[in-house]
Amino acid sequence: MANTNNKAPGDVVLVHTSDVHVDDDRIAAIHGGDGTGGLRDVIATARGFDADIVLLAGDIFDSHQVTPQTVDRTGKVLADAGLPIVWLPGNHDPLTKGSVYDRGGYHQITNLVILGLTHDRTIEFPALDLEIWGNAHRDYLDMVPLREPPPRNLRWHIAMGHGHYEPPETWHNPLRPSWLISDAMIRDTSADYVALGHWDRAAQVGCGAVPAYYSGAPHYANTVNLVRLTSGGDVIVTRESLHKE
Repeated sequence: MANTNNKAPGDVVLVHTSDVHVDDDRIAAIHGGDGTGGLRDVIATARGFDADIVLLAGDIFDSHQVTPQTVDRTGKVLADAGLPIVWLPGNHDPLTKGSVYDRGGYHQITNLVILGLTHDRTIEFPALDLEIWGNAHRDYLDMVPLREPPPRNLRWHIAMGHGHYEPPETWHNPLRPSWLISDAMIRDTSADYVALGHWDRAAQVGCGAVPAYYSGAPHYANTVNLVRLTSGGDVIVTRESLHKE
């Protein structure tokens, strides 16, 4: 769990989190009244590990009903991050009319990619030989998070999904009925890493054919997932403690 900046030449480092739930009350109370505190900690942690990209796998806002001040403060945190951020809208912060994305003008933040808004489903980072894709939540209705995986075009292929993993033994009687993710859906991505959101706890899921992980919520797990894509072709995933800003 120790922090290190010793990134080997040719490695790509990703920091994955989700379910930050920026708000004006519950999460804000944890951070002295600042609902962006968890997001600030994630970005500070990413900087500490010299990450190339931060992956935000949904529910970064608790809802679209936050104050203008929180919307503006969040935009500044994102714009000042100093590294690329890829955001997949989740079921709490879907791409709807009058959303925080519209209200905050987030599409104008140059280091921020919002899948489904600034880019349809896929963003490529040619300098890293890396592509990231995901299906944004566009409303509050049910959807298939990992539907229609695109083909691989670059060396590294990362999938993002926001939904509930259900194992084979309970698939026909799921614990939660919406936004389901199965072993087969994970396997069919053929990704090097699947960054998942929707669970507060951190966990590895799936049958193991593809590395698929929930990061957990920062306020619950107190960690992020650190993903190292090594020059030798290995994918190394560790949980690392948050740096409190």
